[in-house]
Amino acid sequence: MSGSSFGRLFRVSTFGESHCAGVGAIVDGVPPGMQLSEEDIQPQLSRRRPGQSKVNTPRDEKDQVQILSGVEQGRTLGTPIGLFVPNQDQRPGDYGEMSQIPRPSHADFTYQMKYGIRASSGGGRSSARETIGRVAAGAIAEKWLNEQFGIELVAWVSSCGPILCPDMDEDLLTREKVDSNIIRCPDAATAEEMIDLVGQLREEGDSIGGCLDCVIRNTPAGWGEPAFDKLEALLAHAMLSLPAVKAFEIGSGFHAAVMRGSEHNDPFVQKEGRLGTVTNYSGGIQGGISNGEDIRFRIAIKAPATISRAQKTATFSGEETELAAKGRHDPFVVNRAVPIVESMAALVLMDAALMQRARPLAEETSLF
Repeated sequence: MSGSSFGRLFRVSTFGESHCAGVGAIVDGVPPGMQLSEEDIQPQLSRRRPGQSKVNTPRDEKDQVQILSGVEQGRTLGTPIGLFVPNQDQRPGDYGEMSQIPRPSHADFTYQMKYGIRASSGGGRSSARETIGRVAAGAIAEKWLNEQFGIELVAWVSSCGPILCPDMDEDLLTREKVDSNIIRCPDAATAEEMIDLVGQLREEGDSIGGCLDCVIRNTPAGWGEPAFDKLEALLAHAMLSLPAVKAFEIGSGFHAAVMRGSEHNDPFVQKEGRLGTVTNYSGGIQGGISNGEDIRFRIAIKAPATISRAQKTATFSGEETELAAKGRHDPFVVNRAVPIVESMAALVLMDAALMQRARPLAEETSLF
């Protein structure tokens, strides 16, 4: 059994550790004939890469992607696409003293217990560098979804610790607006507060978490596979598979627990030639199937576990010790997670789209 593959008809298998020769993915199920080059994939990888701002790790990786297979003369062949990104600024020596000390709240202990061995340099597969393969594959999925359906995905930082981004007009949110500052909060004044907080915590050798919101526009109605593979369940699976993600909510989320049915229901109305809803507490999904409204979800990301502030802990043999992590680490990762979340959502939607296309009678029997 392997936990390194995701999807059914559009299947992605990632490989690599944080300090090996490189990381990447094998992407199977890409329809043939689509124009594709490294330039289509690189923008999202560049948004994800380390070393891009003062609020993130200074590890300097360009994360330049190479397409190894599945594309000829600029078009996809329908065969598996191999993607590779070399590691160029790895420093496994920074982790020498951690070989006998499981870092608090990291995956060192659990990987050792599961496999009897682990990559002690940088966390191995539990490192966020594993997400490079996801982002590269997601960029391919997103290109196809946009060309076929006009689907747009925009994620942004909605909180940093106790600092909350005010409600935004989501119809006006673009990636350009989100990327207008280094912390990827679309409200400029709030972004400055967040940047100051992260800078303070970096000086203290500490870290902080936050929330990330995502809106997906133009998803057709009818996608999702009840009862066990509901669209929101697959999105939750995708998001909770990401490093440091601790919670997922869709639409009204936990607030739904305090709302009455008369408040929470989304009444139907005719709009723009289709049946839509007045409100969107459902978050664009009802009964596990997309309803044509914007898909809206939020995730919570914990503070990075590896910090340079000294912590009392224990070695693998149970001896008390103190650990102050060396190396280059993020005091805040939510802004770097923005393209990762967009990419994982694209993988879910791509798979859902291909499964719906496998039902040729669906459109013929539709009321519309």
